[in-house]
Amino acid sequence: MATSLVFLTPLGLLLALGCVLPVIALGFVARRARRVRALLGLREPSARRLLVAVASALAAGIFIGLAAAQPVLERTVAIRSRTDAEAFLVLDVSRSMLAQQDPGSPMRIERAKDAARRLRAALPEVPVGVASMTDRVLPHLFPSNDQDVFEATLDRSLGIERPPPRSSVLTRATTLDALAAIRTQRFFSPSARKRLLVVLTDGETQPVAGARLAALFRQSPRIDAVFVHVQRKDERVYRGGRPEAQYRTDPSARALLENVAESVDGKVYGEADLSAAIDESRALLGGGPEVVRREQRGETPLAPYLAAATLAPVLLLLLFRDR
Repeated sequence: MATSLVFLTPLGLLLALGCVLPVIALGFVARRARRVRALLGLREPSARRLLVAVASALAAGIFIGLAAAQPVLERTVAIRSRTDAEAFLVLDVSRSMLAQQDPGSPMRIERAKDAARRLRAALPEVPVGVASMTDRVLPHLFPSNDQDVFEATLDRSLGIERPPPRSSVLTRATTLDALAAIRTQRFFSPSARKRLLVVLTDGETQPVAGARLAALFRQSPRIDAVFVHVQRKDERVYRGGRPEAQYRTDPSARALLENVAESVDGKVYGEADLSAAIDESRALLGGGPEVVRREQRGETPLAPYLAAATLAPVLLLLLFRDR
């Protein structure tokens, strides 16, 4: 990371010279006051008062001049990207992901998004895509290193039943069989030799044809899978603060998810084991060649802080004026 200091209006530094005139005037006043006190036989005040006044005026002028010059701290960060690896985060957006332990606690979909953010942050050099899942898998973002686009996709594109499932009759819209589209519809780039799929779901799904998924995932280049089970005991779907009578948490969901994971040589982790899921994901992707895709620039304006710092010498001057 390269950092540099740039002044947007360097001529503003000339305002710092404005503090010279008050300091000169203060010198004349102090000399005149010294003569008057000598004539009247008055005691000389402490030299500290004059020193504080001069230092405060100089400091205030310097801060104002620097603020007027509008200094900006510029940072340039090289965004590096793996050329051999890609990952896809697939989030279950079926209606059961509205479940929560009580009306004030986070819903499953919210917890899944938080977990997705942690997973993305742990893979900064890997292009990561985002997809939603109900009875089909829909890509919202193809593998990218752009963190801002990733965040925008989670916040604006992913929502419960967006898009809705094809059938509104089924009580369970989710089917993990839909993950076959990851291979058949070529979600990954041909250049990605290491492919990671992370599925964040409550596991409340229709029966799965594990053999078909296994055959597709094991094709070369194989797709490694990690499942994060987003479900807690006795969660309910609430409407208007009241639990819906037709929904109950499925206690067998974890076992079904483990069977699917086993068929594709994957692993299942609970929400509390997200750190282990991250470690597994990094281990599956391993290391590989990287290139600098682009440079990301950031700016921090310093003028507001310098303007606020002007108050310090002014307050110091007021504090010592009667001492």
